[in-house]
Amino acid sequence: MAPASKAYNGVDGYAAGAACVPGGMPLGMPPPKMGAPPGAYMGSSQPQQPAPHMPQPPPQHSHQQQLPVHHQQQPPPLHQHAQHMQQPPQLQQPPQLQQPPLPQQPPMHQQQPPQFQQHQPGAPPKGMPLQPGQFVPRQVAPQESAPPGIPRAPGQAPPPPGHGPPMAATPDQQLSNQMGNLQLSRRPPQPMGPRQPYTSQPPYPYPPPPGAAPPPTQFYGPGGVPPQGTQANGPGSLGPPPGPGYGGPAAPPMSASHPTMPAPPQQQPRKLDPDQMPSPIQVIEDDRKAHGGPFYTNKRGQVPPLVTTDFIVHDEGICSPRFMRSTIYSVPCTPEMLRQTALPFALCISPFARQAPGESALPLSDFGEDGPVRCNRCKAYMCPLMQFIDGGRRFQCVFCKATTEVPPSYFAHLDHLGQRSDKFQRPELCLGSYEIVATKEYCKNSTFPQPPAFLFLLDVSYNSIRNGLVHIFCSHIQSILHELPRSEGESESKVRVGFITYSSVVHFYNLKASLAQPQMLVVPDVHDMFVPLLDGCLVSVQEASGLIDSLLEQIPVMFGETRETETVLGSAIQAGLEALKAAECSGKLFVMHTSLPIADAPGKLKNRDDRKLLGTDKEKSVLTPQSPFYNQLGQECVAAGCCVDLFLFHNAYVDVATVGQVAKMTGGQVYKYTYFQSTADKALVQRESNVQGLQEDVEGARFLEDLRRDVSQPTAFDAVMRVRTSTGIRPTDFYGNYYMANTTDVELAAVDCNKCVAVEIKYDDKLSEEEGAFVQVALLYTTCGGQRRLRIHNLALATCSQMADMYRNCDLDTIVNFLSKQAVRQLLEQSPRQVRDGCIGRGAQMLAAYRKHCASPSSSGQLILPECMKLLPLYLNCMLKSDALAGGPELTTDDRSFAMLSLCSMDVASTVAYFYPRLLPLHDVDMDSVELPTALRCTAEKIREDGCYLLENGIHMFLWIGMAVDPDFLQNVFAQPVAARIDIDKTSLLELNTPISRRVRDIIARVRMERQRCMR
Repeated sequence: MAPASKAYNGVDGYAAGAACVPGGMPLGMPPPKMGAPPGAYMGSSQPQQPAPHMPQPPPQHSHQQQLPVHHQQQPPPLHQHAQHMQQPPQLQQPPQLQQPPLPQQPPMHQQQPPQFQQHQPGAPPKGMPLQPGQFVPRQVAPQESAPPGIPRAPGQAPPPPGHGPPMAATPDQQLSNQMGNLQLSRRPPQPMGPRQPYTSQPPYPYPPPPGAAPPPTQFYGPGGVPPQGTQANGPGSLGPPPGPGYGGPAAPPMSASHPTMPAPPQQQPRKLDPDQMPSPIQVIEDDRKAHGGPFYTNKRGQVPPLVTTDFIVHDEGICSPRFMRSTIYSVPCTPEMLRQTALPFALCISPFARQAPGESALPLSDFGEDGPVRCNRCKAYMCPLMQFIDGGRRFQCVFCKATTEVPPSYFAHLDHLGQRSDKFQRPELCLGSYEIVATKEYCKNSTFPQPPAFLFLLDVSYNSIRNGLVHIFCSHIQSILHELPRSEGESESKVRVGFITYSSVVHFYNLKASLAQPQMLVVPDVHDMFVPLLDGCLVSVQEASGLIDSLLEQIPVMFGETRETETVLGSAIQAGLEALKAAECSGKLFVMHTSLPIADAPGKLKNRDDRKLLGTDKEKSVLTPQSPFYNQLGQECVAAGCCVDLFLFHNAYVDVATVGQVAKMTGGQVYKYTYFQSTADKALVQRESNVQGLQEDVEGARFLEDLRRDVSQPTAFDAVMRVRTSTGIRPTDFYGNYYMANTTDVELAAVDCNKCVAVEIKYDDKLSEEEGAFVQVALLYTTCGGQRRLRIHNLALATCSQMADMYRNCDLDTIVNFLSKQAVRQLLEQSPRQVRDGCIGRGAQMLAAYRKHCASPSSSGQLILPECMKLLPLYLNCMLKSDALAGGPELTTDDRSFAMLSLCSMDVASTVAYFYPRLLPLHDVDMDSVELPTALRCTAEKIREDGCYLLENGIHMFLWIGMAVDPDFLQNVFAQPVAARIDIDKTSLLELNTPISRRVRDIIARVRMERQRCMR
């Protein structure tokens, strides 16, 4: 009997699973059936296969006493019995089917086996052919002493006195008669066929006999939900319950206390219905309806909307959740409570996150030469959380409780509520996020910085010429330079640019405006890199536009016939670093590289690719850097305020795990284009390749879009971030793309709107439930206009003494972001199995603690989930199966390293999309709507053969087309009437002049704009 699966809301949470009483009998089921009528056979032709090496179930007739059988030998497979058995031996007649007195029950070894009917060897029962691999139960031969008044047909087994009519002999009974006294309790492993649907069977009508211990409840982890495909057989069971379609419950096994009394039957668990489990799509839609619109940050410990919800933040003293999110918004007062729940206490900080349309930009405060007002003890900056006392002459710090004198120039009187009279005229007194103009004391060498610069480093080796990288870069970079970032109120960008090319040597270019033509200077000694010119390496785009155009035209010509295949990488990055140092400014290096750096130069690497090690305990040897050079180079870049973004265009192993470290430590990003082929120079591609025609340049367009976004996005340069917390808690561990020279300052050569740093918070002491917990994040940075500023974000959290309050006010999106970044770091220190078991164990402890301390008592077969965390099992499963943590057999070493590096810097919204992709139906879109279609759950049941779906996770995008799609849809979108004729190698849609084609292309374009990367 399979207990019914059900899911429903629990106490402050969600309950799902098989509701069973102890012993496996479900509640509220219909009364039991007494078996099928004589000769009836019910069920499917392919019953469910039992687990390998498990004993067979008991006889399938109703309420019949089971007689012991001697275990004489291990039987061969069933099909061998039918072929090789000769005449089966004669067995004695079994005793009367009545219950003998218990004291006279003979020992097991003295009992005689029952006698079975004889059949011709290999002859199947009449009307019931034996199928190969078919599971059939066993039945005892009919007895001579049948109850009076009940006729027996040949092959029927008599029921015990006082019970229903006899049952027809099943195929297993007749097979047992053919095979004599050979037991049928074991069978060889069978190949798994298609899984049959689970069926519900009525419970057994009577309880276990007096004195018999009920079978213990099976536990399969938190909530007692068995894993898919397992059998829930309790102690004393002779095997898995029969498959569906055998007309009623099987005879129960013998009880351990009374061998002749039947024990309670074991129930077969029912697979959980995915439609009854928590749906992420439904959770997202419900949150959009409940929390979409304005969101006011005026309440301490207020849980923000989900990252998938569109909302407008109104700053009223606490920072926007776009800038900072916490895993829990009701912090437990004691560390013991947090330790019991295993919930992480962490912050996900995106200090330069993009604001939604309609939200106000961060205001700027200028305190003059005196600088910002700060606490004398902890150096926290003035914020709305500070309390003014003594008539406004002093203020008490909310972080360290110290009092500080208010400078005379900052003094203001207090009103009857204790608030300053100028509260709403000063952003630092009424807003949770704001900026402050920094003074010289906040600048290096007490000197205001220069505007930052962008340096483009282009690989001009044979591979770059061959795949079209040089041609497409030189053809389009000039248009991208017009989108350089600029400060508010400026008509032109102050960012200067420069160009460096390299292969086995490094080439500098002098673009000084006074020159008639650009000059190239070569540095052949790559072991001792220096800048060969004092002026002209970094120029303004407006002043040197003509020279830049001339240089971009000459580069493809100068290196068009090169055959240089060996490249340097470390020396090229050193060249860009030295150029920024010489200009005494911060900036960013955009490095376009194509191959493993094997040239004899600093940063030379060897090929250590071995994808067979992925997933094993030795995978750390290929996922960790093979050389400390790039880590040291990254530290030098951070000290100079030089960020590195890597654009990799490789056809072979390039060791992303090693070269990507320089981008990771400087706050940069890695972009990867495997098998890149641009058709910018179509004549060259046609001449050197044997392709019949050219596809549109999708790869080149994707690279240009990524480069354009990277160049134009809001970015802070030469940044230092510090996290301050209130008394009792402190930041300990940091996760993301950064470098730390000490335990407090997070150094970021650059931080843009897509970067996120996760910070784990730990306790120093107990917290007060009345005061709360507070966090202040201060980022000191240089703007693209060269101004030194401070960006301040303040967060106020509530405290609680009840565990239920903590579960009620947690943010699952932030929890998943933090756990994934923590798991990626652990992969470089532990084995994959240890990381996986640790994640599963922690997730189980989170749910078990809620069930134990917060939920009302319930059956062990129910899965109780907190309302805010009911998607935790789903997200943990997605996280453990992702490319970053596991990957598949088709994943290369570079792919795995790229996924890990990308995950380290993802913000909360990106991790949600990455772990649970978005599935959009395109075949039935609303033509009158401008919104995206409603997403579907990522299950195979939601995909139809007559549908067309778009699947994306922020990095990859797929278009799935069913074979039975409407021909009109195919013709209007793909210009083909049949799905089989669509060219699957194309990565863009045709621009057809049909309404459905325009609607589908608009959906794809909008999805791409929502993500940080351009997806193909």
